[in-house]
Amino acid sequence: MSEMEPAGEKENWERKVIEKLAHSALDEQRKSRNWGIFFKTLTFIYLFALLFIAFGWLGGRESPSGDHTALVDLNGVIAADTHANADVISQGLQDAFENKGTKGVILRINSPGGSPVQAGTINTEIHRLRQKYPKIPLYAVVEDICASGGYYVAVAADQIYVNRASIVGSIGVLMDGFGFTGTMEKLGVERRLLTAGENKGFLDPFSPMNAAQREYAQKMLGEIHQQFIDVVRKGRGKRLKEGPDTYSGLVWTGQRSIELGLADALGSVDYVAREVIKAEKIVDFTPRENLAERFAKRFGAAMGNALMHVGGASSPVR
Repeated sequence: MSEMEPAGEKENWERKVIEKLAHSALDEQRKSRNWGIFFKTLTFIYLFALLFIAFGWLGGRESPSGDHTALVDLNGVIAADTHANADVISQGLQDAFENKGTKGVILRINSPGGSPVQAGTINTEIHRLRQKYPKIPLYAVVEDICASGGYYVAVAADQIYVNRASIVGSIGVLMDGFGFTGTMEKLGVERRLLTAGENKGFLDPFSPMNAAQREYAQKMLGEIHQQFIDVVRKGRGKRLKEGPDTYSGLVWTGQRSIELGLADALGSVDYVAREVIKAEKIVDFTPRENLAERFAKRFGAAMGNALMHVGGASSPVR
């Protein structure tokens, strides 16, 4: 400000600067207050959702009354990190068998397979429940596909019902991957792998295939395959018409699977409930996330992302 500038203009300029600073401070306070209200509201909603979960106010299954057919769905890839894992399916089966009104259980399968461990655990649990509740039959009903691990589970049932066009079988085991050694050579990339233990880099995709490791892996697959074969033979018994392709990994249509003894008859869930179990009322015992649980998970993730953005983070912590 020039010394020659009138005193009045100087005072006006200072007043305007002070007013701007005051307005800026008020705006910042207002924004901080709004964010505080926002996060308090989010916290309240989150805690309210947790209360719903704890007390089972949303999504709980009422205890069915009267005679009924119990239904449990096995849908999708059988793996520890999917909803078609052994814990979920076993819980549904346990609930179904334990209910006093259950006259029979249907395990509806629509799965391409998955983990032999998870499938084997479900198979074992079915046998345990059948021994514990010998008067309650369990039937597998196949929809689109019942292959590999899905069939591993199905053979524990008293009978297997299919649709004519269902895909059934794939009694085999695989281990897949990729080899990048040729690509690395073309790109001039050198693989530097250091291990303590000669087989620690077992089947490393960036190293040439080791003949001894390949043989070991094939032997291991053969052992698991034999376990699968034993389970099928135990479950199907004399109904199974073994041939050279039975355990080759091939799949068949539902109609053909009946002819081969891999399945028993054509039938849907409604048909089995009505004509086989003789309890037309169907009660679904498949464990499912209730509304509050789904909301809490999604809300928790959304709230975490919001906090990351507010805090200025550009990517999640790894």
